Amino acid sequence: MQRRKFLKSAGIGAAAGAAMLPGLSRAQTAALPEVKWRCASSFPKSLDTIYGAAETMSKRVAASTGGKFQIQVFAAGEIVPGLQVLDAVQNGTVQCGHTAPYYYWGKDPAFALDTAIPFGLNARQMNAWMIFGGANDLFNDFYKGYNIYRIPAGNTGAQMGGWYRKEMKSPADWKGLKMRIGGFAGKVIEKMGAVPQQIAGGDIYPALEKGTIDAAEWVGPYDDEKLGFNKVAKFYYYPGWWEGGPQLVTMCNIAEWNKLPKEYQNILEAACWEANTWMVAKYDAQNPAALKRLVGGGTQLRAFNKDIMVASYKAALEVYKEASEKSPAFKKIYESMVKFREDQLLWFRVAEKGFDDFMHTIHSIK
Repeated sequence: MQRRKFLKSAGIGAAAGAAMLPGLSRAQTAALPEVKWRCASSFPKSLDTIYGAAETMSKRVAASTGGKFQIQVFAAGEIVPGLQVLDAVQNGTVQCGHTAPYYYWGKDPAFALDTAIPFGLNARQMNAWMIFGGANDLFNDFYKGYNIYRIPAGNTGAQMGGWYRKEMKSPADWKGLKMRIGGFAGKVIEKMGAVPQQIAGGDIYPALEKGTIDAAEWVGPYDDEKLGFNKVAKFYYYPGWWEGGPQLVTMCNIAEWNKLPKEYQNILEAACWEANTWMVAKYDAQNPAALKRLVGGGTQLRAFNKDIMVASYKAALEVYKEASEKSPAFKKIYESMVKFREDQLLWFRVAEKGFDDFMHTIHSIK
């Protein structure tokens, strides 16, 4: 009963003023300060799911504080370009940002591990590693050097392998291919002869249309359809072996984070984790219909063959060895991830894969 009363009051908090926070008296709630933050997103508003995770977080924070803690979300380019969110948070231009840490792997390859690396973790494994595998502590210790406190705040689930003007028949087809690809995966395809390009989401279509690039990956059918990639590239590949469970985070300027009352810190943490669940759920709900529309419209769906997958995996291992030699932070966090992944793969192979394989088979027997 008390929980229902709280949720009801939180839902109208912005209009009603100081709704009571869980476990606090009205007097205690009234004593909390009004705080207004700006949040720079790396994504355009047109991508309602990946951008919408930040809005979900913002709305929950406002509702849970009776409107006393407001976070206004700005799309990529409104304050800073999409790939400069970390810098804006670090130097205090904004109090927080919503972004994919692997955009900043050029500063240190360890950033890539906080989103996704080729042949890494899926979304559920990523959450488990963060919460129970010590990854949150490892990353926040690393981010202190950038004046940032970060909180997981979104995941796309396993992504697609991108759009190509020509078929990918063998590992040799990577050679000379100019491809928009995010994060550390660019180093892997570069190892195989490709020319990676890191381009913000809103700028990919014109680059592909003009032929500046030969291929591009983004997220999956729902977003890719919105961005119109099917109009300028015919072949759509899967899986996105470089993004099994890419995580987004809310980066907070650590000085601004430390100014927040503990109650607001707790609410912001909870709101980010809600956004984490909301985002992957929405993609899972929207992607099937979008994929059907794309294929129905003439998109040629293709799977990367085993030769390409094996060659890519071997190239990835070479890249990780090189990164570990250059970055102590990468080595430490990567080794934690690999150790955690070993048991996860065993468990998922026994239960999840067994269940999924049967369901995929039985679905065709009606």
